[in-house]
Amino acid sequence: MGQQHKRHYKGFFQALGPGILFAGAAIGGSHIVQSTKAGAIYGFALLWVVILANLMKYPFFRFMRQYTASTGETIIQGYHRQGRWALWLFLIISTISAVLNIAAVTVVTGFLASNLLPCGLSLLWWCVIIGGVCVVLLAVGHYPALDLAVKVIVTILAVSTIIAFLAAVCHSPALTTSRPCPPIWNAGGIVFLLALMGWMPAPIDVGAWPTLWALERKRQTGHLATMRETMVDFHTGYIGAAVLAVAFLGLGAIVMFDSGQTPAASGAKFITQFINLYTDTLGQWSRYFIAAAAFTCMFSTTLTCFDGYTRTVHDAFCLAVGRKNAIREDVLYWVVMGVFFASAIAIILGIILLEALVLVPLITTAMLTAFLTAPIVAWLTWRVIRGRNVPSKDKPRRAMRLLARAGIIFLTGFAILFIYSQLAEKLGWPMGKIG
Repeated sequence: MGQQHKRHYKGFFQALGPGILFAGAAIGGSHIVQSTKAGAIYGFALLWVVILANLMKYPFFRFMRQYTASTGETIIQGYHRQGRWALWLFLIISTISAVLNIAAVTVVTGFLASNLLPCGLSLLWWCVIIGGVCVVLLAVGHYPALDLAVKVIVTILAVSTIIAFLAAVCHSPALTTSRPCPPIWNAGGIVFLLALMGWMPAPIDVGAWPTLWALERKRQTGHLATMRETMVDFHTGYIGAAVLAVAFLGLGAIVMFDSGQTPAASGAKFITQFINLYTDTLGQWSRYFIAAAAFTCMFSTTLTCFDGYTRTVHDAFCLAVGRKNAIREDVLYWVVMGVFFASAIAIILGIILLEALVLVPLITTAMLTAFLTAPIVAWLTWRVIRGRNVPSKDKPRRAMRLLARAGIIFLTGFAILFIYSQLAEKLGWPMGKIG
């Protein structure tokens, strides 16, 4: 019996990894930028949005991991089974997301570094250095380096965030306020809502990454995770990311909502503003905890984005053009990463040259794109998990099927609401403001 328990624990630890990497990817822009900003602008009024977004996307992130544990294939191979049209559609969505999201998270990380570690380097050089560090880590250490680095980073992030949150709660005399919230149900409010939900906890296409990392984890440890072990790993990352999202929203609400300051429009400048206000409120000692939470949050997201998007586009492209046996070490992997790195730097250079025009909407554009494409990826994933190659015992049960259908309706409904609200504002249609 003792040996059996040891084998169980060993199996769980060997399977643990892709879920933590997912958390590392999820807790960047959606948490430190948008969750904190939601708390700063609306107090706790949007807590329901954070919880609902995590709930409505949950089935699709779960199905992706479930599919890999059941069939031994990545979800990308599952899309391929639906037809080349499905694979190409996912590839296009992932490529667009990669270009926007890598640029967005890199510029926020670079901006944080330039403000937290002032040493005369420009924002562009900080972005080049951060991107370069990510590429070198992946080139030298491959998956094991990514796995170890993100586990360390997420541990630091979780500890520093909880300390920062508890310190804010203890310092706050009350968590209630009479300050009115800005309107939510108008064109501008709906944009903020969808931006918040777009990366909450992550874009749905990001769910493909853990299915790729799971196979890398198998190569690293020699252990094929069981369905139970896979679900433990998945829930560790997913629930952890959801809890941290609530913590960051709480930080924004407690520290900034009643401060009288107007949150900066730019996500990067907002983070710096928030760190300074947090330090002024609690004292200089607290700066290290909140700064560590902010920077590690964004760096972990940047690192996982470089690897995750590159793997996804590489594998999807190889399948789409018929190179089924292409491996990660293929030259194409580094070509794809190089293109994404160069694209990110080009966009960031444009941001620096045209700051007043493009700095503010970059992250919002990336988040809105993630939300507007979410119903498509959710629907494709729903088709895959019900495929003939998935054993009946591993297909979703009735409750999960109902939640998945509700999720698709929810994502599609809000996407339609966003499109209508934008047209209503521009064309003077009714319902330009709701409520």
